[in-house]
Amino acid sequence: MTQRPYPLPPLAALTSPSLTWDDAAPHSDAFDDVYFSRENGRAETEHVFINANYLPTRFAEWRQRHAFVIGETGFGTGLNMLCAWACFDAHAPAHARLHLLSTEKFPLDRASLIRALSAWPSLVTYVQVLCDQWPEAVSGVHRLHLSERVTLDLHFGDTTERLSQLDGQVDAWFLDGFAPSKNPEMWQPELFEAMAARSRPGATFATFTCAGIVKRGLKAAGFAWQKVPGFGRKREMLAGMIDAPPSDTRRGATPWFTPPANLDNRHVAVIGAGIAGASVAAALARRGIKVSVVEREAPGAGGSGNRQGALYVKLAAETNHQSRFYLAGLMYSQRWLGQLATDTPVWQPSGVVQLALSDKEARRQQRFMAYHSLPEAVVSAHTEGLSELAGVPISAQQALFYPQAGWVHPKALCEQLLAHPLIRVIQGDVKQLQRDGQHWQLDLANGDTVSADQVVIANAQLANHFAQTAQLPLQQVRGQVSEVTLPESVPAPQRVVCAGGYVSPPVDGVLTFGASFVPNNATRHVTHDDHQRNIDELREALPDWVAALEDAGVELSPESLRGRAAVRAASPDKSPYAGPVPVAESWQAAYQALGKDASKVPDTQGEHYPGLWISTAHGSRGLASAPLCAEVIASRISDDPQPLELTLVDHLHPGRRLISAIIRGTMT
Repeated sequence: MTQRPYPLPPLAALTSPSLTWDDAAPHSDAFDDVYFSRENGRAETEHVFINANYLPTRFAEWRQRHAFVIGETGFGTGLNMLCAWACFDAHAPAHARLHLLSTEKFPLDRASLIRALSAWPSLVTYVQVLCDQWPEAVSGVHRLHLSERVTLDLHFGDTTERLSQLDGQVDAWFLDGFAPSKNPEMWQPELFEAMAARSRPGATFATFTCAGIVKRGLKAAGFAWQKVPGFGRKREMLAGMIDAPPSDTRRGATPWFTPPANLDNRHVAVIGAGIAGASVAAALARRGIKVSVVEREAPGAGGSGNRQGALYVKLAAETNHQSRFYLAGLMYSQRWLGQLATDTPVWQPSGVVQLALSDKEARRQQRFMAYHSLPEAVVSAHTEGLSELAGVPISAQQALFYPQAGWVHPKALCEQLLAHPLIRVIQGDVKQLQRDGQHWQLDLANGDTVSADQVVIANAQLANHFAQTAQLPLQQVRGQVSEVTLPESVPAPQRVVCAGGYVSPPVDGVLTFGASFVPNNATRHVTHDDHQRNIDELREALPDWVAALEDAGVELSPESLRGRAAVRAASPDKSPYAGPVPVAESWQAAYQALGKDASKVPDTQGEHYPGLWISTAHGSRGLASAPLCAEVIASRISDDPQPLELTLVDHLHPGRRLISAIIRGTMT
């Protein structure tokens, strides 16, 4: 029987639980149950989940290159996950990695989380890291890098729906959550079936309950269980394992998206050292993989070389897969950038004010806010106080404010990401890719070669210049930014302000604004025409402020401005490509029947070039998309769980455009 992932629910803020407190111990009013034992919650966690899954021994003996994965049904206060992390630190060898993933339908707010976990002073270091990165309660997957070796994915939403969308396999399950008598909605057959389907062979589980519905559900799903001694006053609990998990059939309707087999990943070559390539290299190096980055110019020399880059998104009025991905990317980038330890900060979380300059845009923003119920810490609508918010005179009557957005020093970011002992940068122009037995050979223009187990193509508009990627459609888009010195007498923007273009807070007294957007143009010289476009957009967005600039003697003319031009890459549907590179000729032969009847899906998995990946088509939103796409690719190469729902991982797959062309009959 073909399994299908549950459809993704609308983007929304989730409800925080109503709590009653006994000192630091929270009690759920809705479920009339406690989050942890008031007597000794940590000892209970270690007995029920840590020891019953044999984690100290399994961690100590872990020799796999992929992470040990723990899945949990119900994050609650995070006590179980923190105890697992502490156990890993105490027992695992230096090379090992731990990947935690946990579902939660009613996430605690940060203040409640801090209060609850204050009961465990011995975990204070772990608690601080978790709370510093704690995400807003938005449905979806939130990846947190807790340490160099430990990752936590928070899957906010209904547990069964979340596990149906999980793209990854689990080694040990913490089957937690409020008691079946208190929370019968969760403890259903579909939950156990989803657990079984997401398990590795030999995956274990442990749970505090011995309820009949749990025993029957586990057995029906394929788990073997036994009663073992419980904790404290609870005499018995359940533990067990699954030897032969069922096959994952969720891609039955889209077999082309079935991931390729895992290969040796000790050395990966990345082509391109802009934001896309540098973030892929950093994600791989974090996993202990040696990386060679081949760049024909220098890190951040292309579209990532501007003085400033804006981290922001423009979400659709109604939820679609593209908006889901970009919001997840924005929130991930904000956490990821905040973790980078640098002598000079590479980014500023200034926030972004997105102006509505027309009635049409105002109506779109109103529809957006009416349709979505996102937290104000993510996005809010403003009709008053815009000038005070932005720091400059605003004549527009309406705007959206994204407080987690801001601006970045792209070149400095690229250099920081590549400054890792496992990463080396090679200057060279890759002219050809060849598969030589079990390795890839990169032939450079100067006659040198680079050999690697796997390759990630991340060189923007040049990404489809290789024979293997020639069928992937990419549009070249020229973009030019303009620069002018800001007089001290004129107020500076305190936020990034965007409409058709954007203007950022100044750096060293220099304002950067733009950028022009010229499709199908690959020229890189600075032009007066593009300067004029940028001036016109700035004048339209901030007319009173531009007038103040000119009154202060600033000459806003194409001849007086400095600037920089680069070429970006975009896909036809404006979503990035992030995933394995399909063998186009094989796909055309295997799926040609779709051109006559798109409902006639052949039972054939898509063929991909072994160990060849691509991250491109990030357009002008690369700071919000490339880091998360890097995690998608690095997770697949390392056989780790994905940082997005399966549906969104498939949405990013470069093969989507081949299937679309086959169905339309336009593939040549």
